[in-house]
This record gives sequence, structure tokens and C-alpha cells, in this order.
Amino acid sequence: MKRNLIFGVIAFVAICFAAGSVNARTWKISHMRPQGTAIDNDLKWFSKTIKERSGGKIKTKLYPASALGDYTVVQERVGLGAVDMACQTPASAADKRFQMVFFPYMFKNWVQAEKNYRVGAPLRSTVEELYAKQGIKLLAAWPVYFGGISLNREPVKPGDPEAAKGIKLRVPPMKTFQLLADTTGYMGTPIPFSDAFTAVQTGVVDGVIGSGAEGYYSSFRDVTKYYLPANTHFEVWYFIMTQKTFDKLPEERKQILMETAGEFEARRWKVAKDDQKANEQRLADFGATIVPISDAEIAGIAEKIQKTVWPEILKDVGEDWGKNVLNNIVE
Repeated sequence: MKRNLIFGVIAFVAICFAAGSVNARTWKISHMRPQGTAIDNDLKWFSKTIKERSGGKIKTKLYPASALGDYTVVQERVGLGAVDMACQTPASAADKRFQMVFFPYMFKNWVQAEKNYRVGAPLRSTVEELYAKQGIKLLAAWPVYFGGISLNREPVKPGDPEAAKGIKLRVPPMKTFQLLADTTGYMGTPIPFSDAFTAVQTGVVDGVIGSGAEGYYSSFRDVTKYYLPANTHFEVWYFIMTQKTFDKLPEERKQILMETAGEFEARRWKVAKDDQKANEQRLADFGATIVPISDAEIAGIAEKIQKTVWPEILKDVGEDWGKNVLNNIVE
């Protein structure tokens, strides 16, 4: 009897210690951009607000500029609990289905994009499910931009997807962007993000695809002589955390966390479209030439991509599953 009581006390203390360690320690938050950028400032707001609302029981520390590792590594670490939280692009290395969120020319405008990423929308639910399979809790979506192309040399017929351009582009190491570049007349070259700037600087490639004005201004402005706002894809970063850490929180703290994350997201939707324009202007002010592409040209590129690239990506992610996701896109 006494022995059982002792073991019971030990077990109770262990549980309390585990819960206490989750609640007392400072959570690490990783993101990909330098200090002072839009995401860095928004995460500073989140950190300050969550600490105040929780009475100091939820403390966080920001690690900007991929200080905790490349986003692919960080996503894995969040799933394992080695990094508590991150706001970043999803990595498709562990699950090819994450390529769905990078489907080129899936959205026509900001209004449609917001409809599909709001809480409860089919696409948002799909992203939540994919993260959940990796032990990751999705807290919020942070819209970034419609993507474009950064070039270190003069563009060639940028509005014509049939024209062979003789231009090498760094593409993220995923099939989506490789096919996007190749199908629109460029030569896609997969290069890790950490090596991309040097690759452009040394002439290994002539430019970059897979980001937008914000990303090019933050990381490539010194090698961006031309910027093409081609609306290649709609970029969203996801605010994620370790599921086990979330599950150990008291219900009151979970509610505070989710409500604050919801505000973090809502604040961004209000300014994201204007922020994209502001970053295009920053590139121009830094010396880049903004090369306009007409709505008609974008529509022509989108038509070709949807006919030729989409079927290939669907094969990669699973046709039945992928078609179901696309069929549930809100117009």
C-alpha cells in the first residue's frame, strides 16, 4: 500500500514537473527574414501580446534570418519539439503534398486568396491536416505576396510563355517551381535558398523564381536588376508549433494562444496587399527596373500552366487527392 502511494506521488510530481517545464520555459520562434522586416515586426507584436495576455506565463524568443536552420530543417525540428514555433514557408521534402499550396496560378487576386485561407476553408483545413501528420499544430496563416521573378540581366519576352528565353533561374528544390520555370521558357536550376544569392552573384544562374518582391528586396536586392510581377504563385507562411507542447497547455492558455494567433493573422491580411506594392517600390528605389506584365499576358501564362504543369504536379501528390483539393478551391 505504502509502495503504491509512493509511486503515485512520484508520478504526480513528474506530471506536474513536465507541465511546469512547458509553461515556464521560453519558447523559441524561428522565421526566415532579417530583423526589422514585416514578419519580424509582426512576431515581435505576437510575442509581446501573448506574454501580456498570459500574465507572463507564455514567454517567447525570436530567432530571425533562419538562425535555427533552413526552413526544411526547422519544420522537422518543430515536429520533433526541438524548436517550439516557426512562421515560414512549408517544406515538401517530408510530404510531397505540400506542393499543393504552391500550385502556380491557383488564385487570381487577393480576395480569392483570403477566402481560401480563412479558418474553415477547405484549403486551410488541408494544410492543417498535412501539418498534423508531422506532429505540428497550425496556429495561423501569414499571407506574404503574389510571386514574381528576379533577374540580374535584361528579361526576354517576359509575357510570352512560348518564348525560349535562354535565362537560367534558381528554383526551390521542388517540382512545382521547376516545371513553372521550364514551361514558361526559362531553364530552372534547383539550388538551396542558402546558396541562391551566391549563385546569382557569380553567374551560375541569371535570376530567381519562387519568391516575391518582399523576398527579393530582403535577400536579393543587390543582384536584382529587373523584377517581373508575374503573379507566379500565392505565398503564405504558416505559424506553427509543436503539437505536444500545445496539448500540454491548460485550456485557458490554449485559448489565449489561438485568439492571439488569430489576431496576428487578421492584422496581416489588412496590410499584405499594400505591403506587396511597397516592396515593389523598394526594389525600384534600390535601382531595379519593374517590368510590367499585363493582365492578359498573365492570363495566357496561367492558361498554359494549368494545362501543362498542373497535371504533372497532380501525379506527384496523388491525382485523386490533388483533384479533390483543387475542386474545393473557392472562387
